[in-house]
Amino acid sequence: MNKAWKGKLLRVDLTEGTCKVEALNEEWANDFIGGRGLGSKYFTEEVSPEVEPMSPENNLIMATGPLTGTYGAANGRYMVITKSPLTGTIACSNSGGYFPSELKYAGFDMIIFEGKSEHPVYLQIRDGKAELVGAVHLWGMSTNDTEDAILSEFHGDAKVASIGLAGEVGVHFAGIINDKHRAAGRSGVGMVMGSKNLKAVAVRGTGGVKIANPKAYREAALDTYATLKENPVTGEGLPALGTAVLVNVMNQNGGLPTRNAQSGTFEAAEDISGEALVSGELRRIKSCMGCIISCGRVTKITDPRYVGEGEGPEYETLWALGAACGISDMPAIIKANYYCNEYGMDPITLGSTIGCAMEMFEKGIISEEEIGMSLNFGDGDAMVKLTEMTGKGEGFGKKIGLGSYRLADSYGVPELSMSVKKLEFPAYDPRHVQGMGLGYATSNRGACHVRGYINSAETLGLPEKLDPEATEGKAGVLKVFQDYTAAIDSAGVCLFTTFAMGIPQLANFCNAANGTDLNDAGILEIGDRIYNLERMFNLKAGIDPSQDKLPKRMLEEPLPDGPSKGNVSKLPEMLPDYYEVRGWGSDGIPTEEKLQSLGLA
Repeated sequence: MNKAWKGKLLRVDLTEGTCKVEALNEEWANDFIGGRGLGSKYFTEEVSPEVEPMSPENNLIMATGPLTGTYGAANGRYMVITKSPLTGTIACSNSGGYFPSELKYAGFDMIIFEGKSEHPVYLQIRDGKAELVGAVHLWGMSTNDTEDAILSEFHGDAKVASIGLAGEVGVHFAGIINDKHRAAGRSGVGMVMGSKNLKAVAVRGTGGVKIANPKAYREAALDTYATLKENPVTGEGLPALGTAVLVNVMNQNGGLPTRNAQSGTFEAAEDISGEALVSGELRRIKSCMGCIISCGRVTKITDPRYVGEGEGPEYETLWALGAACGISDMPAIIKANYYCNEYGMDPITLGSTIGCAMEMFEKGIISEEEIGMSLNFGDGDAMVKLTEMTGKGEGFGKKIGLGSYRLADSYGVPELSMSVKKLEFPAYDPRHVQGMGLGYATSNRGACHVRGYINSAETLGLPEKLDPEATEGKAGVLKVFQDYTAAIDSAGVCLFTTFAMGIPQLANFCNAANGTDLNDAGILEIGDRIYNLERMFNLKAGIDPSQDKLPKRMLEEPLPDGPSKGNVSKLPEMLPDYYEVRGWGSDGIPTEEKLQSLGLA
């Protein structure tokens, strides 16, 4: 096994209560790198696409990349792979912090959880040794309290990933929270973990990560450090304002979906911007393990309604709990974000679902009696209360916990859900950024910005500026973004590095760490392989190409305001080109020739 891989995975049978160490499949590691790619390969080999997400037969995989835990360009990520209870697609949720590197230091590239425990348990790992420990006393605790309790049992030197109450009560968008504030947040991976009666994973490792070519790796790291520091986004914007640097940018461009995407500009965007956070509740910035970008925000609320301290919110959260709900109340947004961390929920789906419910309430589709309160756009206090109810699985919060599609569909108005494949889209209106709309439609986990962040080119001009409203050539550019992202996720590197770090630099890192000989084409081929592997699983799971679509509002309701006023998404123009550049048939299904070229036939 090449050096940066540990060469071992831990297989945990929750039904039998056993932990077994296995050798990592070296051939698969070379073909899929690690993380998202290798985890998805193991998952698709071992789990039927027809599996019920909440059944014991649905595995849950925590996978690091070969670069996870090494010094360099924000190399501290891991992925959680399972079948999503929210979407029915293959789920792959990404998180940073310190837990991912600790797992590598403890001697494992990956953990595969099978079956279901009879009683709540958590997994303890210490330098290659693992055991399941009873967790009845932890069940019902917040992620903060769970971590504190485990650290007291573990003598304070472990890193912890856990679920909160949302994962226990069946919130469809429950996440897994590590280091109290970092989240594998989307697609409901925490709900799957809860269904297995698995409360947490606690890891302590002292083994480090070996490098195949230390001299070449050091050169690659120094080169990337300089590149990140010199880049206007990774060296200036993100350190200064965090991801919230985008609030005013997207609003001024007319691409900030507002009040359940009924418009593209929010009149109070300045009040929920990164600039407002810096001048108000921000206390300090924070980094994940070994990262020089430092995009994390530690905040404190002094408003007497919501006194508290924690981490966040990020851009997507400020949008989802802010503009998407017509809310400009920063303390309310921050408090709801704290609840998302403590209960373990995805704030994007949460805020989008509350925004959907607000529109339904104002249109008379849902009554005040059903909700238990009025729910108008702009009501921050109602949003905070409903967030708490959702995390606890109480009252109308149970319906919010289903996600916007199931909520809207249950009232006969599925078109009011701003989602693709039942996953809510994030803070970029596809009527303005046309490439992002194509990305939402073709993402393998549903509407998602971090499966191919073409907005980098359409809005930020990186690596080169593209007209956001144009469609020509977007399919080919998006494919490169998607394939490169799949490789980044598999290596264990933060996606934010791609604002500055090109494909050659990732190849240099992988080659120096693993002793491989990848070039640019090789990196993109691996990404292409991963994307097609995920696509084939979804097809077999019944997620057919007819679901490569956007909400009716995006296609038929022009933006009513802003610089892109009058625009709709031109997805129908771009989708045939996308299928063609992917090497798929006009029906959106990968051809046998394509699969054979990638070793997937």
